[in-house]
Amino acid sequence: MGSIYQSIEILSKEKGIDPQIVIDAVKDAMLVAARKHFRTTEDLIADFNNTTGALEIFGVRQVVEEVQDPGKEITLKEAHRTDPLAELGSVVRFPKPTDSLGRISAQTAKQVILQKVREAERETVYSEFSSRVGELVNCTVKRIEGQDVVADLGKTEARLPKKEQSKLENFSVGDRVRCVIKSVEKAGKNAGVIVSRAAPELVMRLFEQEVPEIYDNTVVIRGCAREAGERTKIAVLSRDRDVDCVGACVGMKGMRVQSIIRELRGEKIDIIEFSDDPVVFATHALSPAKISRVSIVDSAGRHMEVIVDDTQLSLAIGKKGQNVRLAAKLLGWKIDIKSEEEKRQEVESAMSALVPTGAPISVLMDHDLSEAIVEKLASGGVGTIEKLGSMTPEELEELPGVGPQMVEKIFAAVNSYYGQFEEPQAAAPVDEEAEARVVPADEEIAAEEAAAAEQGHDKKEVKEEVLDAAFAHLSVAPSQLGTSPHPDSSVGEGEFDTIKDSESAG
Repeated sequence: MGSIYQSIEILSKEKGIDPQIVIDAVKDAMLVAARKHFRTTEDLIADFNNTTGALEIFGVRQVVEEVQDPGKEITLKEAHRTDPLAELGSVVRFPKPTDSLGRISAQTAKQVILQKVREAERETVYSEFSSRVGELVNCTVKRIEGQDVVADLGKTEARLPKKEQSKLENFSVGDRVRCVIKSVEKAGKNAGVIVSRAAPELVMRLFEQEVPEIYDNTVVIRGCAREAGERTKIAVLSRDRDVDCVGACVGMKGMRVQSIIRELRGEKIDIIEFSDDPVVFATHALSPAKISRVSIVDSAGRHMEVIVDDTQLSLAIGKKGQNVRLAAKLLGWKIDIKSEEEKRQEVESAMSALVPTGAPISVLMDHDLSEAIVEKLASGGVGTIEKLGSMTPEELEELPGVGPQMVEKIFAAVNSYYGQFEEPQAAAPVDEEAEARVVPADEEIAAEEAAAAEQGHDKKEVKEEVLDAAFAHLSVAPSQLGTSPHPDSSVGEGEFDTIKDSESAG
């Protein structure tokens, strides 16, 4: 037992905790083991003997006149046997043997000691690092547990979770990395120090180390928005008008910012000049896109609208919306980006919504619809003739004060209104080519009829000449046909005409 004190000192130095905390933990562990071993209800205390370096256990009883609880009280006479100086109301201690504690008691004591030491170590780490949140620290990768990295900070270990790592980085055991202290957990699964390589504070601390103007507060960092492994936007402001804040951060030929980019494994960094005017700040934050104009939609709700040229829209939005998302984080405003064409269409649609489309129903008063019916339709929400014409009779009857007879009058007025726009049916257009084709045909037919008529006339004259020759051969003049010398062969003048007509017809 004499070596317990030396072990306590060694353990305290290793864990960086106060030796008294370890001593108290050992006392509590011994008391727990003693209660399980002695199975007694009396009060027990543990005391550390600085002279021998041994840990002693005592049973405690209070001195009283009459004993009511023998396990916790003792008479004055019995107390004098152990302590002659005992008085009424004092406490008398009775030593307990510690050599009789067995293996099970020792194991119980060990578990209690480890738990107490662990709690004391967490408390020490929390008190040391809780005030250093956001500070840049150098650490060494100690081991890799799954997707998390455990780094050595010197006095304690820190955990680098997967979500706090950059997409561009891979770590191996022994790598030296610079991280920023994200948080310090006192209890729970992730108790201890949590460091980060993806926090915006890392970029800010790196700029403070690389840029002397930021370190001496000539240039102030006013904000930083970051998507680890992709892009970072940082806003800076100069307190000296003779110092260019952006140029100071970039450095000669970009040396300062390039050093930070190498530390971040090639992550892109946009350095932006801060402005108290949100319109100017938004114009800078959305770089490299060129902004046409910025309008504040809701100042209280921190909502703005940005208009860009059609060719600059994709550049302003960025890859998967990255540029506008980082700008919104940096400003703390909600940003809506629209192109000139989208804004023009939006304005046109808004203007068209303000002006009702179609003719007002008051026009129907010129088509024998009474003013009372027009007022009832207007009160029912029917403001245009087009809307009225699209309604069914059942929908019209649902309007207040509109009955079946009114519906007939309304439809008659609507039909009369639309009837005035109907033009009389025009004659069918004549195809000039067809007409040109018809006219020659008609002329040919007329020519054929004229030729046929002339040919018929010629035939008639020929027949008449033949008949005259025949009669001349018979020596009978046509004038004498009326009185033939032979009664049987006489031919009357009327009969001759009939024969001539029949022959002409033939």
